Amino acid sequence: MNKAFTSQADEWTEAIAMVQKRYDREYRNEAFDLPAEVESMPLFREWVSHALSSKIASPFWELAQFQKNQRCLDIGCGVSFLIYPWRDWEVFFYGQEISFVAKEALNSRGSQLNSKLFKGVQLGAAHKLNYENGFFDRVIATGFSCYYPLDYWKLVLREAKRVLKPNGVLIFDAIAPDLEFAENWAILETYLGSEVFLTALSEITELVQSMGGKITAKKDGLLSCMYRVQW
Repeated sequence: MNKAFTSQADEWTEAIAMVQKRYDREYRNEAFDLPAEVESMPLFREWVSHALSSKIASPFWELAQFQKNQRCLDIGCGVSFLIYPWRDWEVFFYGQEISFVAKEALNSRGSQLNSKLFKGVQLGAAHKLNYENGFFDRVIATGFSCYYPLDYWKLVLREAKRVLKPNGVLIFDAIAPDLEFAENWAILETYLGSEVFLTALSEITELVQSMGGKITAKKDGLLSCMYRVQW
């Protein structure tokens, strides 16, 4: 387990460490020892060729409606600043990530790409954001809600609301569990080391509303449904 999480250990530490380990291995390009029947899945071959990630990634910028010089926090950012056109958006990028490998890669290269816009990535979990209240215009939280139960996502929403400015925007996504693609993807992820929770989208939207959030836009994807939320 990474030392970053032992100092603030709670009931979610073990679940977070599993996801951290799974992505650290992927970012290091380590081999996964998988059963032959899993490796024979077309989805696995797409994953190995790195074609899958671009197909299932949520285009958060379509709902974020970035404006120049806004502050954006990308939770679970991976290597986002290296692969998306943040320089074109002219938005100040802040990240928080549980993968030590991704965090190191981004912090070592981000400033070289654009030292003005890149504000660094902190190592930390989504339910404990290391930023002050009302600091961000936009918060992005895509690609990881499926690894945790609804109780955890409630904590993430609460933290996102805390760090957003009044009228700020949260963009997040959730797996659409009724899709056949989602079931196959969940099987693959389980073998890669991360349990997947196929929570009904109605439960997700009810949680947002119960916390005072208003869903102002949504977009369906191949695997997930993406939402724009304001408080």
